[in-house]
Amino acid sequence: MGKFFAKTVATAVAVLIAAYLLKGVHVDSGATALLVALVLGLLNSFIKPILILLTIPITVVTLGLFLLVINIIIIKWVADIVPGFTVDSWLHALFFSLVVSFMSSFIEALIGTNRKGDS
Repeated sequence: MGKFFAKTVATAVAVLIAAYLLKGVHVDSGATALLVALVLGLLNSFIKPILILLTIPITVVTLGLFLLVINIIIIKWVADIVPGFTVDSWLHALFFSLVVSFMSSFIEALIGTNRKGDS
């Protein structure tokens, strides 16, 4: 449970950093960022694998680039679900997903949530 909480908080901090860096992404508060991190984690865990499975032919033809489109769709969906979180365009959603992915990995490496021996 502690690992889940740490990853969610790391993602929330990454969401705030991405919103600060990208002018087309708006987050109202820290609580909104925490909710965005929670919804993003749930959609990435349950919906994204189904989307990937359903789009295997397109992903193969585009040499994996269609996975970026799936990331954009997930981000736009989170923006529709969470009040106080907006993403202006598909391009901003793409950059947001890249920044959040990089920053959350960096933060998790700093706080040590990615160690294999931890549970």
